[in-house]
Amino acid sequence: MRKQSIATLLVLFIAVFLFSSCSKFAKLQKSGTDKEKYDAALEYYQKGDFYRAGLLFEELIPLLKGGTESELAQFYYAYTQYQQEQYNMSQYLFKKFYDTYARSDYAQEAFYMHAYSLYKDSAPHTLDQTSTLTAISALQDFINTYPDSPFRKECTNYIIELREKLELKAYEKAKLYYKISDFNLASLKSAVISIENFKKDFPDSRFSEELSYLKVDAQYTLAKSSFADKQKERYQDAVKFYQNFVDKYPQSGYLKEAERLYTSSVEALEKLEAAEKEKKKRLEERIDPAKEPAKVTTSSTKN
Repeated sequence: MRKQSIATLLVLFIAVFLFSSCSKFAKLQKSGTDKEKYDAALEYYQKGDFYRAGLLFEELIPLLKGGTESELAQFYYAYTQYQQEQYNMSQYLFKKFYDTYARSDYAQEAFYMHAYSLYKDSAPHTLDQTSTLTAISALQDFINTYPDSPFRKECTNYIIELREKLELKAYEKAKLYYKISDFNLASLKSAVISIENFKKDFPDSRFSEELSYLKVDAQYTLAKSSFADKQKERYQDAVKFYQNFVDKYPQSGYLKEAERLYTSSVEALEKLEAAEKEKKKRLEERIDPAKEPAKVTTSSTKN
């Protein structure tokens, strides 16, 4: 019973404290002077109450005209949004601060926080990666603008991390086309194209060996599934992809299966070539006058 009573008192104390605190804050918002609000905003900020600090700074910014207080109000307001994980808002506010106070002592930090907020706001690799590309661009802009900045190394690492996210997205996209192909010509074509684009964008990727093999597989299946007039060219591409694969990965774990696809492609090409020769031969025989049977003529003689 005693423990329950203590717990009840504690809850009541917290409720009274919160009510008193809210009442004090509401009174400050309603009737406090600009200086009182500014000082309170700084105090809330130092205590880590970024929500209330943000409300006060947001209210003060249009009222503070120039001077150090106006500059700091905008700088801290951007940080209150960042601390509340409102990264899209914080990146905007930091960029706005930088554009407004380009000569400020806080300008470099604001530019960095703009780029870093975009990095934090980058979408997971399973979603659209427009935000990731935007973050990479902002981080690179910061490095170009402040090449000697102490934040340079961090920005470089963030760019590498974001590019790995793009790499994983591109890899899974290529794999998805391959997985859903199942003799679907459109998906097979998309798989080959996606793998080619991936290798251009990420030539040193850890996924390159696997995708290079899948490219051979997809091209072989595409050739096998095609109409006769498309098969020769597509089997030839499968052979070419295999040769590129084996040249680059001679010890690959996929080599045995790749060789099987290569052998099947060569055999298919030989059959197509034989069929072409036979067709050509029959056509020539049909139109060659020298091989037409001689006509039998009869003549009557007079006795």
